[in-house]
Amino acid sequence: MENATTMGMNRTGTKSSPIDSSKMQKFADARPHTAPDGGIAEVRADYVQEADRIGSVPVPGTLTGVVSTGADKLTGKRPEVLVDKLGERLAFERGGVRLYDALIDKVSAHIAAGEGLPFGIEDLRHNRDEELEHAHILSSALESIGADPTAQTPSADVIGVASTGIMQVLCDPRTTVAQSLSAILSAELTDHASWELLIDLARQTGHDKFGDPFGHALKQEEEHVRKVRSWLSQMVVGEAV
Repeated sequence: MENATTMGMNRTGTKSSPIDSSKMQKFADARPHTAPDGGIAEVRADYVQEADRIGSVPVPGTLTGVVSTGADKLTGKRPEVLVDKLGERLAFERGGVRLYDALIDKVSAHIAAGEGLPFGIEDLRHNRDEELEHAHILSSALESIGADPTAQTPSADVIGVASTGIMQVLCDPRTTVAQSLSAILSAELTDHASWELLIDLARQTGHDKFGDPFGHALKQEEEHVRKVRSWLSQMVVGEAV
């Protein structure tokens, strides 16, 4: 398995064919825009105004949920916002387990081919197992307020779509370990910031009981970011020098 960063017959830039690119630019300059200024913005605005929202938060399916929701509603709070964000994090953590599974498979293939790496399979499994632990923490939190941890909330749906690109990078056999680590780092940075938001939301909505388990997850995510960033740096710098 050779290095990813090599020089070759890359013709994607215009400078690879100055004559043709000049002709193409002149052709484009001689034609009017296909839509007046702001045209696409108006179309998008129309779609935004007419579109339905992405799903909904399910009504409580248990007596605990009904009581908890009713109590929050009486104080003017909207408990569905917390349920939505808990569902989002649960979906992301479950997805994180799958991301690490894909990375473990790729790294195993590189190690089998004799490639030396600044980390081992056990390091990745450690992170993977903690992502699974976080999923259990979130599932328990949802159940404790009477919500259904198996339901797909709107934010869970959105984060699932947003994460598909990262999975595609990891599952592409052409991507290297370093490129895969870069994708994982994007996920870990998002995860870290989202846990900070969730902790603040739980505190602001009066669910202080989530402080300890959520704080524990945040510290582990901080460590994930530190490790993945370090591994990626070692690989990129090592390739360059």
